Amino acid sequence: MNKQQWFKQAIIVSMSATIGLGTLMATGVGTAPAAAATASVSKGQSIVNLGKNYMGVRYEFGASTSTTRVFDCSSFTKYIFSKYGKTLPRTSVAQSKVGVAVSKSDLRVGDLVFFSSGSRANGKNVTHVAVYAGNGKILHTYGSPGVTISDLNSGNWKRTYLKARRVL
Repeated sequence: MNKQQWFKQAIIVSMSATIGLGTLMATGVGTAPAAAATASVSKGQSIVNLGKNYMGVRYEFGASTSTTRVFDCSSFTKYIFSKYGKTLPRTSVAQSKVGVAVSKSDLRVGDLVFFSSGSRANGKNVTHVAVYAGNGKILHTYGSPGVTISDLNSGNWKRTYLKARRVL
C-alpha cells in the first residue's frame, strides 16, 4: 500500500469511527440502560409518562386498586405513583393530606392537584385528584373520556381547583 492509499484508508477509518461513535451517542445504543436514560428525567415526569400509557382507560367510581382495566381518580394516582416507589392513600381526600402544600404558581411535573367538582362538590371539599403534567396540563381520569389530559387553567378545572401537594 503506497502512502496515498494508506492516508485515504486512515481518513475513511477515522471518519467511520467518528460517525459510529456519534450515532451511538445520539441514539444511546451502547450506553448504560435505564439508569443513565432516566437520570435526566425527573421521577414526576416518569410517573406522568407511565400514566399516559393508560390514556382512554375507562373511569369507574370506586374502582379497585388491583386492576388497570378501569380507574377512578385516586386509584389511578395511587397506581402510577406506586410504580415509582411512592405509596399513596386510597382516596383523593386522604391523598390531599400527604406531602407538602405547593402554590399553583409553583407546580412541578408530578405534583398532585385537587379539585372540588362533580355531584359531591361544595366548593370546599376535595372530590377529585389529578397529576400535574406540566405546561398547564393535568393527567387524570373522570367521566366518559377516562384517563385523559386536561387544561388546568380553563373551564371546570380552573373553576374547581382547590390546592396542590408535592409528594415526591
